[in-house]
Amino acid sequence: MELSRTKKIDQLALFKRECKRFFSEIYHDTEKILVFGEGDVDASLVLVGEAPGEQETIQQRPFVGKAGKNLDEFLEVLNMDREKIYITNVVKFRPFKVNEKTGRLSNRPPTREEIELSRPWLIRELGIIEPKVIVSLGNTALKTLSGRKDIKIGDMHGDPFSIELGDDGKTANLFPLYHPASIIYRRELAKVYREDLEALNAYMANLAWT
Repeated sequence: MELSRTKKIDQLALFKRECKRFFSEIYHDTEKILVFGEGDVDASLVLVGEAPGEQETIQQRPFVGKAGKNLDEFLEVLNMDREKIYITNVVKFRPFKVNEKTGRLSNRPPTREEIELSRPWLIRELGIIEPKVIVSLGNTALKTLSGRKDIKIGDMHGDPFSIELGDDGKTANLFPLYHPASIIYRRELAKVYREDLEALNAYMANLAWT
């Protein structure tokens, strides 16, 4: 049974409170600033990234700063407004490392522990939103959402498949994409990424008629 909009909003508010409490107890010796998902709770499409970075943590919003510029191309190809989709990350806090010489913080990939602690919360969040399509960006989101550690984005990009959202029978279509940030370091992926976006656009249009 699909949840009403009001019910979703109430459940997300409870989700945030319980998630904050959980991670404050797990990481009681260090403060973790959580950045939760945002967007339309009735969205047909949810975008899942890896983790927030510096600007996301400062602004308390996912996909802003450089990540926000990457999102602009995504939305342009799909002819969608940001407000019409829901955006979140696997890990809700910024994984970082400290430069011992300068003391400056820089992003790092989340650890296996951070991902495993975060996965149940992500699945619960998606179970509330109940999207038709979930777009994973990069390997971390793909492996976390599929529950499979043996697959790679290089083999799965642009090839949708069904996943379960928890243990209550809810499912969604997962559409894997390369992480837009990877294009900065591997320019040969730009054409592939654009083609995958076009394929996603066609896939979403087809779903609208089924």
